[in-house]
Amino acid sequence: MATISKTRFVYKKLTIKSFKHDGSLHRVWLENWEVPNERLHPHHSAQSVWVLLNDHTTIIEADGKQWISRVPAVSFFMPKLWFNVVALIEDKGIRYYCNLASPPYRYGDVLTYIDYDLDVVVLPDGSVHELDRDEYHRHKSEYRYSEMVEAEVETGLRMLQNTIACRGFPFGSAEVYNYYEQWKQQMNVEGERQ
Repeated sequence: MATISKTRFVYKKLTIKSFKHDGSLHRVWLENWEVPNERLHPHHSAQSVWVLLNDHTTIIEADGKQWISRVPAVSFFMPKLWFNVVALIEDKGIRYYCNLASPPYRYGDVLTYIDYDLDVVVLPDGSVHELDRDEYHRHKSEYRYSEMVEAEVETGLRMLQNTIACRGFPFGSAEVYNYYEQWKQQMNVEGERQ
């Protein structure tokens, strides 16, 4: 397992894989770095949140096509919650891309979740947009989501909307920038040592 370390801080390299409800692969982010517990905000640590960072990582689509992400990202995966949040650090500010998804599961250096298509985007100006409800309804029928899955996705959506409205965790720009800057500094130090 690859690691980046400086004194006691170790960023572990992880792969993120998202799947569809039927178990088919949706998307893979190859190179992500997990923020060590010692560097997590106390509130995030107390909630056992996994915070992952990447910058221009390779992404592989289900059809095998590959591309490189254009901007740095800080991703938040919360146990038991039916959504995850990716904070994309752009020139105009942070764009939050929120996936309605199963709670994350981790085995070794791979973090997985089931993507339920429905997404919410929060732009740097604070405007909020729901995306892909038509795709969600199409897959709900195609994959035959159970009533439990439908209820969890809709509950997750309401919880996410409420969190966005009150600017609760993880919608805090300072924490996003802090995680990214700490990681970049350590990456630079490691690069200088090589």
